[in-house]
Amino acid sequence: MTGSRVCGTKTRLIMSKLTIRDIDVAGQEVLMRADFNVPTNDAFEITDDTRIQAALPTIKDLLSKGARLVLCSHMGRPTEAREKKYSLEPVAARLCELLEQDVTFAEDCIGEDTAALRSDLKDGGVLLLENTRYYSEEKKNDAEFAKSLAGNAEIFVNDAFGTAHRAHASTEGVTHHVSKSAMGLLIERELEYLEGKLANAESPFVVIMGGAKVSDKIEVISALLEKADTILIGGAMAYTFRKAQGYEIGMSLVEDDKQELALEILKKAEEKGVKFLLPADTRITKEFKEGAETWNTGVYGEGGAIPADKEGIDIGDVAIAEFKEVLLTAKTVLWNGPMGVFEKDCFAKGTKEIAEAVVESGALSIVGGGDSVTAAVKFGVADKMSFISTGGGASLELLEGKTLPGVAALTEA
Repeated sequence: MTGSRVCGTKTRLIMSKLTIRDIDVAGQEVLMRADFNVPTNDAFEITDDTRIQAALPTIKDLLSKGARLVLCSHMGRPTEAREKKYSLEPVAARLCELLEQDVTFAEDCIGEDTAALRSDLKDGGVLLLENTRYYSEEKKNDAEFAKSLAGNAEIFVNDAFGTAHRAHASTEGVTHHVSKSAMGLLIERELEYLEGKLANAESPFVVIMGGAKVSDKIEVISALLEKADTILIGGAMAYTFRKAQGYEIGMSLVEDDKQELALEILKKAEEKGVKFLLPADTRITKEFKEGAETWNTGVYGEGGAIPADKEGIDIGDVAIAEFKEVLLTAKTVLWNGPMGVFEKDCFAKGTKEIAEAVVESGALSIVGGGDSVTAAVKFGVADKMSFISTGGGASLELLEGKTLPGVAALTEA
């Protein structure tokens, strides 16, 4: 595939829905769904506030325009017992620090006491509601619960991209009980990159696809075969492809029931004229632990194989060199999934060098959520990428071409 495809700025989906730029919020109670699902330690202290930071531009924009802001979110997967470790109270404290203003915390997300706090809210004030998932009705998208959550708000803003693929009460249900629903700046930017810029990506468009299972990525791979010039495969899914081709893969993780599927993908890529590169070789080990000794296999097709007593844990040196050569000519790169077990330093070489090559390429670089983001942070390249998605499952579903309920429910522009 040759030639240059110029990126579109925004797709029809973005253009067709209201954003916070389109609405007047002055003096209005605004219910905003954020993604405050942050990790905490045993002392209930937040250990990573990235998701809180990501919501700040929308929060600050709404407050600067005089909104009476009511924030809601889930955290974790609590039971009906209201486990303290899933309380959003630490988030309220962190928001106070980041916004440099008072943030009132409601000990429930619905009920009379919460309604009273909402009615007392002044223009420019912030109220954070307790975890919406303390109620089982949240995930069931219960209509009465959604109505109670909406309260007297006339405007709903969804800026929780990480949960936009879920039709829950706080993402979809509330839209039926307000006058207007709009997307926040975070969701707008996610759609701009994951839909807009990838819809007409500038060639060469290279996809780096990693992860453990072919079954987890089959739909997104199929969708990207319609757009990409080259797809680089890493992670444990590569062993399923190699076994399907008849190679020995030792003790490596493999999906035996997906070998036919792997061969179908290879055939489809050939038919589409998409270069589909599997790792030419593999880094292997006998012991799955930090500091373990590793070896490099020979090249597949030239006698290379993984011995019966060893397993693959990273792409090999020849694969690294081949992948880097492809990346250095790219104009657009989408990275979703690590090349190996990067969490252990002795198995991290492939992921690290590929991450650095993405930056070195100077291409428009999009990191599609999940472990790729963790890897980009670990290797110090996160701030050098063009865009890092905040959504794992939502990113994948959008790349697969699926509709996100949390976006589809918003008011038409």
